[in-house]
Amino acid sequence: MKNKIQYSALFFAALFFLNSCNSKKEEPVVAEIEPKTETFLLEKEKLSTELRLPAELTGFQQVDLYAKVSSFVKLLKVDIGTKVKKGQLLIVLEAPEISSQLAAAESRLKSMEAIYTTSKSTYNRLYETSKVEGTISKNDLEMASGKKNSDYAQYQAAIAAHKEVSIMRGYLEIRAPFDGVVAARNVNLGTFVGPAGKGSDLPLLTIQQQDKLRLAVSIPELYTGYLHEGDEMSFNVKSLPETFKAKITRMSGALDLKLRSERVEMDVVNTKKDLLPGMVAEVLLPLNAKDSTFVVPKSAVVNSAEGLFVIRVVNHKANRVDIKKGREIDDKIEIFGDLNLKDKLVKIASEETKEGDIINE
Repeated sequence: MKNKIQYSALFFAALFFLNSCNSKKEEPVVAEIEPKTETFLLEKEKLSTELRLPAELTGFQQVDLYAKVSSFVKLLKVDIGTKVKKGQLLIVLEAPEISSQLAAAESRLKSMEAIYTTSKSTYNRLYETSKVEGTISKNDLEMASGKKNSDYAQYQAAIAAHKEVSIMRGYLEIRAPFDGVVAARNVNLGTFVGPAGKGSDLPLLTIQQQDKLRLAVSIPELYTGYLHEGDEMSFNVKSLPETFKAKITRMSGALDLKLRSERVEMDVVNTKKDLLPGMVAEVLLPLNAKDSTFVVPKSAVVNSAEGLFVIRVVNHKANRVDIKKGREIDDKIEIFGDLNLKDKLVKIASEETKEGDIINE
């Protein structure tokens, strides 16, 4: 019985060994296949984008009025918010010394006028008499002519001095230089004002033209080539829900040295007075390209320590082409470089791809 059990155990062990040997099969060898690189043909497009920039509204005309002569405020005819017309009297100033100077200038003018009239009359009489030979010596006639000319010069000097004082007196009346609104007032009756010292710290009044405003915006250097005079754009302000329209009226044509941007201005008609000078606006600038340019997916541009480049495929080999970036829209980017229409570029480029590497398409 014992021998039968041992024989059975050996039989099953041998059978298991044979089955195991038969089940082992040679595994097939799979060759590694290099993945294909996705490429595309370079095309030109006209990009149209929008740029949002902060801007400022100011009065179309704005002026700070100061006193030309040292004086005191005698009469104040306007206040903040007063609408004024060009030439309207706003403030009357008082300077007693100017009145005294004007009186003295008037007296001297009348005196010199009388002296000149007398010397001129004397010369004319002598001249008429000298026509009769031997009555008036030539020397006397020349002296009379010289005195007449001297008195005339002094008379003209008196006229100029009187005019100067009269002009200074005119500065005592402050008038509006254009139609507008008084936006600020910094004086009261009796306030001392003048061209220097404490009286010149602040302007007497600030006048703004508010029925027409300027909208000024600084355009970054990258986008200056896309805007032109007459282009229409929209803007809005935080305090009002509506959107306003305006056209580019003036462009500075130069970049600000600090901001490296170009100042662009638009005229805004504000007859309803909804918009106020000093408001900050958000301007939506349309950037429309003049000509078609090369546009590629952003993934095709490599930004590495060596610079910006795309990978062009030439005869199944990689060729790096240096480029410059333009505008970016969503997943597209405008590029400039030594490229041609229908060039084959790698869609998902990597800086690990070196010049001359084989590209499997």
